Amino acid sequence: MRKYIFILLALFSASVSAKEKPKASFAYDVDFEMNFDNREFARSRFTPSMTIFGARLTPQVGLSLVEGNGAAHRLMVGIDVMKDFGASPVSELIAGGKTAETDLKQNNLGLFRELTLYYNFKKKISKTDMEIYAGIFPRRAMEGEYSQAFFSDSLKFYDNNLEGLLLKFTRPKAYFEVGCDWMGQYGTARRERFMIFTAGEGKVLPFMSLGYAGYMLHYANSSQVKGLVDNILLNPYARFDFARQSGLQELSLRIGWLQAMQRDRIYVGAFIFPFGGEFDQHVRNWNVGIHNRMFLGYDMMPYYNNIDSAGLKYGPELYFGDPFYRVHDNGAQGVGFYDRLEVYYQPGLSDWLDLKVSALFHFNGTHYSGCQQMVGLRFNLSELLSSRKDR
Repeated sequence: MRKYIFILLALFSASVSAKEKPKASFAYDVDFEMNFDNREFARSRFTPSMTIFGARLTPQVGLSLVEGNGAAHRLMVGIDVMKDFGASPVSELIAGGKTAETDLKQNNLGLFRELTLYYNFKKKISKTDMEIYAGIFPRRAMEGEYSQAFFSDSLKFYDNNLEGLLLKFTRPKAYFEVGCDWMGQYGTARRERFMIFTAGEGKVLPFMSLGYAGYMLHYANSSQVKGLVDNILLNPYARFDFARQSGLQELSLRIGWLQAMQRDRIYVGAFIFPFGGEFDQHVRNWNVGIHNRMFLGYDMMPYYNNIDSAGLKYGPELYFGDPFYRVHDNGAQGVGFYDRLEVYYQPGLSDWLDLKVSALFHFNGTHYSGCQQMVGLRFNLSELLSSRKDR
């Protein structure tokens, strides 16, 4: 009898300890990023020539909690610190008075771009890894593949965070994400803007995957500026990966279709449907790669130069992709051609360091539109600290 009582007490004790609340632990995430992008676009009128050269540090701290069933929770808060090299205050005598370039905040407080604060949830359900982000969190949490027609390189660098919600689902042969980025709260001069985006890809054969990307941008009015523009973009694609068969680091072909549905409700009224085909070829070996992206179709940003009721151009407020997808820089209509050729070197120096040196060349129709020289460096300190902790 005593034996059975002892067993029951042991089982009860084990069940109680199993149900004990898990303790919170310290969590961190720190990234450093430097970006050099020299743009020489004098041969075209899509976008001006300039040099982007700057660095960003994004430290975050918070609390982490893991349940007995494997569900992981994180509450994080941090700061986005960014500096455009050379953007230091100039004398008011030189500037002719007070301007944005004379503001002393460019040296100190102006470097603190944005506060990040978010909740992150992870859980494995059978063969599916589910993850949720809610709040203001880094854009790098997005893992879907989006064409340059969706998001340009400069947007990814300067608009580093999302404000909203992101859900991700990962399976052994598939990935899916959907999210919302709220970019503008209705105000006196500030227009209401938000984007719902999604992407996914699944492997159907050892060398073939089918995927898609899409977004719906709601570009609404403010109390002073009337008007509303709908901007919807979809991109189904098929990917063929022959790296394993060829023995190269990368050998892939991606064939996709870009289909837009856009409506300026006040100035146009009806929907228009620009579209085109996109062909992506990528080969890489010995850390040297050639990445070529071709687009054949219509102007994907037809309202780019349109003016709203306040006299302001829609431009990058409505379109976040590479301006070269406008295909014509002289106002011409009809089918156009755009080719983006990148030659790069990306050595695997460290598990925590990503370094890439690139030369990009742009062509529209039969014309050379310009080039870029780029150096990107990213160092993930959290990965380094985690590896040391595991030793």
